[in-house]
Amino acid sequence: MIATPSRSLSIIGAGLAGSLLAILLSRQGWQITLYERRGDPRVSDYESGRSINLALAERGRHALRQAGVEDAVMAKAVMMRGRMIHPREGEPQLQRYGRDDSEVIWSIHRKDLNTTLLQLAEDAGATVHFHRRLHTVDFDAGYARFIDDRDDQPHDIRFDTLIGADGAGSALRAAMNRKQPLDERIAFLDHSYKELEIPPTDDGGFRIEANALHIWPRGHYMCIALPNDEGTFTVTLFLPNEGDPSFATTNSGAEAEALFARDFPDALALIPNLRRDWEQHPPGLLGTLHLKHWHMKGRAVLIGDAAHAMVPFHGQGMNCAFEDCIALAGHLLEQDSLGEAFAAFETDRKPNAEAIQQMALENYLEMRDRVADPQFLLQRELEQALQARWPTRFVPHYTMVTFLRTPYAVALARTELQRRMLEDATAGHDSLAHIDWAALERLVHEQLPVLEGAH
Repeated sequence: MIATPSRSLSIIGAGLAGSLLAILLSRQGWQITLYERRGDPRVSDYESGRSINLALAERGRHALRQAGVEDAVMAKAVMMRGRMIHPREGEPQLQRYGRDDSEVIWSIHRKDLNTTLLQLAEDAGATVHFHRRLHTVDFDAGYARFIDDRDDQPHDIRFDTLIGADGAGSALRAAMNRKQPLDERIAFLDHSYKELEIPPTDDGGFRIEANALHIWPRGHYMCIALPNDEGTFTVTLFLPNEGDPSFATTNSGAEAEALFARDFPDALALIPNLRRDWEQHPPGLLGTLHLKHWHMKGRAVLIGDAAHAMVPFHGQGMNCAFEDCIALAGHLLEQDSLGEAFAAFETDRKPNAEAIQQMALENYLEMRDRVADPQFLLQRELEQALQARWPTRFVPHYTMVTFLRTPYAVALARTELQRRMLEDATAGHDSLAHIDWAALERLVHEQLPVLEGAH
């Protein structure tokens, strides 16, 4: 364990990762102070229209268990068994994520999760200052200035070490970059998103199947809906920035309504305030953040979206950030200095973050296009059959990422091998009737070692 005179750490950002990290480190005996640019979400109106509902998977639940807060969080989570695919024509079809209800993900509203974690961080002994936007940092002197945007008043602090949990637009990352370039590169997707809402029924129930992530795949674009525990669904439309349809051709609420009437008519009937929400909620950008370094010796380190923001199409941004928190807390226990702990954390997590960033981009193509493709569905059928035969070797991609804690980099490497097997075995077939099972068995045993944790 690191022995420092003060054992104090300052966390920039009291969102999900910052609050969870504060719980973990406070329980390790660190004096934790959180600085948050926004107001207290427990008393002020939460930012709406920019959240994208959160899909909590095993990695995230494991982190919550480590912090002793899983029960408090799961009380407001809604189970999602799979993807409910809404085709242009025909009835919706459920594509299960796993083998049974032990392999599911959970939908939770960002505000519910944030307020729960924030309260638990304070209960663990952390101090939280709201309306503190990081303005300037003098890393050499250990001095930082925050601004309260309500009155433009400065608030100066002395710090030992700063941890950046302040999201994709991280102010700490910008300050670090000015001091010591991080080789920052942001690859924006040529698509953006807009958030809408399906309200509950008059008696407070769900208007569509509650225990599913609903997807309306339309090739180059899509709409999704995730359930909330109060009977609502958070709807997110993903559209190209240019072309037709796109955010360039869909500006007004009336134009959005026309787009839904044409491409998502069953969804339109569920969103009474589509025009209002469209005009009130700004479109959100989607991008992938790449950095050469996440830390500055023992003075500062970045976690979560501040270090490796990703597109949301695998539902892993929060889960990955929570894994960061567990990893950083562990390295702070194991190493002799902050600098060594931060370096070990970066070495440990960076390859895995880069792997899930890549998989998240690939999952967008799958969700908006391939889920309705007969060849993809045949490969999925074969994937499930191979898992049934050799469950510890042929472990589906989604299972490794979502139901296990297989390192993302390992999951990516195995996924690429398995994808080639599935494509080659189903080429020219429209059913599994003529699959060469003996050849597949040889391949599986030659190329896929037993995976830890699979069963």
